[in-house]
Amino acid sequence: MARLGPVLAAALIAVSAPAFGSSDDGAADPFAAPAPGGERPLSITIESGLQVGRLGLTGHEDGNAAIDPQTGAKQVGPNMIDLGGVSFQGKATITGQPLKPVRIDLPQSVLLRSPSGAEAELSDFRTDLPAVAMLDANGQLVFNFGATITSKAAQGGDFRGRIPIRVEYY
Repeated sequence: MARLGPVLAAALIAVSAPAFGSSDDGAADPFAAPAPGGERPLSITIESGLQVGRLGLTGHEDGNAAIDPQTGAKQVGPNMIDLGGVSFQGKATITGQPLKPVRIDLPQSVLLRSPSGAEAELSDFRTDLPAVAMLDANGQLVFNFGATITSKAAQGGDFRGRIPIRVEYY
């Protein structure tokens, strides 16, 4: 019988930070009057955070798992096994000027920490957005995002972190 290593992500929930819109303070109000240029300020609402469920390392080496942005399916990589639990992709809604194209930037990576001080990394962020994302006639755009979680120093924990998502008119 194989010995199971530490549990990597008991309940990772990565919650996105507020979007940076066309206003300088990064806290655009979707119901605000149009800006001097006539555009409604952009805002982002996180409908659900990224959840990877429970994962376990199979030995003393790091492992990884990915969440698909379209289906929310979890795919484990080498040195890791799926221990169950709920996993799903993150979901966000952008609000702004109707029928305007927007650029959505996700970070290269995000460091996650557990209460015990252990660390893991989220990287390889992906979305289900088309090449050119555009707000609809109501000034909204809903999209899903996924990422890959990688253990660091083969340590387990209940990891949490914030994913800064930047949104601007294109």
